Amino acid sequence: MTTEQWSTETCVAQTVNYLLETEGGKFLIIENVPARVCLETGERLFSPETVERLQRIAWTAKKPARVVEMPIFEFSESFA
Repeated sequence: MTTEQWSTETCVAQTVNYLLETEGGKFLIIENVPARVCLETGERLFSPETVERLQRIAWTAKKPARVVEMPIFEFSESFA
């Protein structure tokens, strides 16, 4: 890859939803998280401050903004 290809900015600032599975098997969705998102790969990059805030949110027992019910499917099941 040439130096010219590396100099092109492919990440843009966006807000994303962050999904986290806790040790107890529960899932948390944290909405409107600031991230830099790669336009080519979809990879999401978070600042250290954002990561610290995500951890504080996940570890505290605050009441969530809302609760949603979500169906869960097993990948190994055959849907032929």
